Order: sequence, then C-alpha cells, then structure tokens
Amino acid sequence: MFAFAFRLERPSFKLIGIILVICFGILLTVAKETEFQFWGFVFVMLSAVMSGFRWCMTQILLQKESYGLKNPMALMSSVTPVMAVITAVLSLMLDPWHKFKGNRYFDNSKHVMQSCLLMLLGGALAFLMVLTEYILVSATSAVTVTVAGIVKEAVTILVAVLIFHDHFTWLKGIGLLTIMIGVSLFNWYKYHKLKRGQQSENEGMNSKSIDRAANYVILDDTEVDDELEFSSLQATH
Repeated sequence: MFAFAFRLERPSFKLIGIILVICFGILLTVAKETEFQFWGFVFVMLSAVMSGFRWCMTQILLQKESYGLKNPMALMSSVTPVMAVITAVLSLMLDPWHKFKGNRYFDNSKHVMQSCLLMLLGGALAFLMVLTEYILVSATSAVTVTVAGIVKEAVTILVAVLIFHDHFTWLKGIGLLTIMIGVSLFNWYKYHKLKRGQQSENEGMNSKSIDRAANYVILDDTEVDDELEFSSLQATH
C-alpha cells in the first residue's frame, strides 16, 4: 500500500493478486501455531506497517538523485547512528541490566571475551545483511525486498525443521509451497515488466522510461505525462 501511495509501484490486479497469494501462504505456515492474542496481533501488524513505510522511504532516499544518497553506504552512515541511539535508549529503559552481574555469559574474563566476539560476529552479519538489503532496494524496489524477506522466513522454517526438528505439519507444507508459487509469480511478473521495457526501447521510447521499467525507479508526474503522450501518439500512428 505504501509502494502504491508513494508511486513506487504501478497498481495492477496481477501484482495485488500475487501479494495476496504470498500472504495466504504465510497465513497457512503459522496457522494453529499459538493462541490468538488481540494486542499481540495489533502490535505485529503495526510493526509490519512501519516496516513497509521504512522500506518505501529507503527507496525514495536511494533513488531520488536530489537527496544525494544513491550510495547505500552513504545512507547507512546517515541512518544507522540514529537507530543505534534509539535502540540504546530503549535498551536502558526496558532491558534488565541489573541481571548482568549474575549472568554466566559475563561472570569471568573468558566468558566476557567469548560473548563480545559472538556479539561482534552477529553485528557484522547484521551489517552485511542490511547493506545487502539497501543495495537491493537501490537496484529494484521496496516490494522486491519485502518478497525477498518472505523467502528468508521460508528458509528459516525449513532450517528449523531440518536441523532443530521442529514439528512440520501438512498445513505448513502447503503454506511453504504457496509462498514459493507466489514468489515465482512475482519473479515472472517482474521479468515480463522488464521485457516490456526492452520492447519499448526497440520501438523508440526514451531512455528514462527504460530505466524506470528495468530498475523500478520512482514515477514522476512529468514522466507519467510523457508516457501518456507517447501512448496517444503511438495509438494515433
């Protein structure tokens, strides 16, 4: 919805249908997993909404040349300090820091060193993951990153089943299959969108329109007007 509202994606029944297929698959994978809690549902949905808003804003910052943040590393250097400060403040307010004294992970110098190394490793992996997501957003779109995140969740479920022997039901299997079908349909949709852009290039469309079709850059009003004018001229011809 944010991608459509900010003109990052062109609304179409195909794209909406594909998103609904993926959502249905996710619903099947978590069906009957736990008891329904209303406020938990509300907070999770708010988190999902804010995540969508965040990725759309990230795409705008990365793809609008006027902001000067087309380099993902430049964007990370601007936003990560703010996120780190907010996380630190919330941690000081909510986390039980007083329990560190009796925690076995920090009770001697050896354990402190091991814990710090593990945190550095986790932090490095998280840094690389976020950098990869920003690079993906700069080259594609927020919707593409969201779909990639869904694939990551599906892989997490498979790893939990194969390595940690989590209970795997036929309903969860159908959900994973539905997710993969939805992701495949999304890739098919993007591939045909790219092919249409290449065909338009062969017919003489300008390079801006081609870049938009290939890289999903933000739709400007002037570009939409130009496209409509081109379509009317082509129909007249």
